[in-house]
Amino acid sequence: MGSTPAEVPCDVVSDNRSGLGGGISDVYGEDLATLDQLVTPWVSSVASGYSLMRDPRYNKGLAFTDKERDAHYLTGLLPPVVLSQEVQERKLMHNLRQYTVPLQRYMALMDLQERNERLFYKLLIDNVEELLPVVYTPTVGEACQKYGSIFRKPQGLYISLKEKGRILEVLKNWPQRGIQCLPITIDVGTNNEKLLNDEFYIGLKQRRATGQEYAEFLHEFMCAVKQNYGEKVLVQFEDFANHNAFDLLSKYSTSHLVFNDDIQGTASVVLAGLIAAQKVLGKSLADHTFLFLGAGEAGTGIAELIALKISKETGAPIDETRKKIWLVDSKGLIVSSRKESLQHFKQPWAHEHEPVKNLIGAVNAIKPTVLIGTSGVGQTFTQEVVEAMATNNETPLILALSNPTSQAECTAEQAYTWTKGRAIFGSGSPFDPVEYDGKTYFPGQANNCYIFPGLGLGLIMSGAIRVRDDMLLAASEALAAQVTEENFANGLIYPPFSNIREISANIAASVAAKTYELGLASNLPRPKDLVKFAESCMYSPVYRNYR
Repeated sequence: MGSTPAEVPCDVVSDNRSGLGGGISDVYGEDLATLDQLVTPWVSSVASGYSLMRDPRYNKGLAFTDKERDAHYLTGLLPPVVLSQEVQERKLMHNLRQYTVPLQRYMALMDLQERNERLFYKLLIDNVEELLPVVYTPTVGEACQKYGSIFRKPQGLYISLKEKGRILEVLKNWPQRGIQCLPITIDVGTNNEKLLNDEFYIGLKQRRATGQEYAEFLHEFMCAVKQNYGEKVLVQFEDFANHNAFDLLSKYSTSHLVFNDDIQGTASVVLAGLIAAQKVLGKSLADHTFLFLGAGEAGTGIAELIALKISKETGAPIDETRKKIWLVDSKGLIVSSRKESLQHFKQPWAHEHEPVKNLIGAVNAIKPTVLIGTSGVGQTFTQEVVEAMATNNETPLILALSNPTSQAECTAEQAYTWTKGRAIFGSGSPFDPVEYDGKTYFPGQANNCYIFPGLGLGLIMSGAIRVRDDMLLAASEALAAQVTEENFANGLIYPPFSNIREISANIAASVAAKTYELGLASNLPRPKDLVKFAESCMYSPVYRNYR
């Protein structure tokens, strides 16, 4: 990150606007009717039907009633039939199911989002298990691997080094509409020669900024965000390189409300699966030895949260609980003799042991009870590795977390077959149920979508001013608590995605409760029923009546 001090305060005068991710009670008040009041005056002032139909926030397509068509100059612009939102949804799902290539479904859904926002989200909410793999992993991951970028235009704001010195001005260009989720692309250049010489490349055509230049640019951005949106703006760092990700999170966690889903979200969802699995195994986390393949953001983030959870359960110092966790990187087992050459975020995991060059050697030497893959390299949990786990454990716990599906360390079928049906298996990408020896196994998916919506909502509705590890632990425990006996009987360590809104509300309530407990909440007084309050704050995709 260069030589910028670790904690440089921003010269910020907060304007106390609700802004991005802040002040949810300021917008919703006592009931959700206020949102209708915000929408209706705008629609009533529309002079042309085209303006209404071309704005995805308000367009309803064939669901506009005859009265709405007369009142808002839509007569003649639509076919005569009036369809309910439910009929529109059934028609669109029928059309989507005709596509045989997932990327075609993705493009069709993006087209829908650009013309009818509410119908897009209703489709997702009502068909989340079917459509989540299309709009999230593995489809998006596969597309990014093949095409580099699947966006036809920049999403939200695009801030490059050309805007250095005037980032606050750029942020003010974005219209403020109360609570928002605003995607911001930070462009600091590229070292990809092919892109630098590509006449169609839309990014900044210069070498990537590093060191002091990079640090100063990001610091200006963080200060500008806080000054423009206030103390309660939640900044989520997405897809930053390992060294930058850890440095940014460490630097700004004391002065801003920041979160890194790659590090913290992944850690929280994996920990939830591990907590849930203990109900099947009849053990505690402290009874296990953990071995990771992969020591980047995800691997070290998960490892640290596991160590923290064990420390809180046993009272042992975290330096001691870390010794139950081992990591393998591209050079082999991380051991103390390698400590001087390791990146700083790997150093806490360098334990005393003879050097081991590969994963199978580490499995045989360490004899882990839990094997976790975050390597991003497919088929690295070989038959030899998985069978060794089965030899050492009656019920091995195997998590192949890398995305997309093609990069998973092993498949669900391989895990169940090679362990003769004895494994508890989870993955980052979805796998179909597996038939083995007359029994059907349902693999769990350790998907970050379980955590970050509920975590973010919990932070916002409580008016959190900082994110702390105890909030991540609260999210993990809340998710694990929602796995039912029926789920366990089917081999699942996560609840079904069909209940994601209920799951998210419970996670939000737990995170908010912890925020109030830690004295980091600013939305006072605390609501009596946090679950109901979380549900009341959730977005509703149902069409509104335009008078």
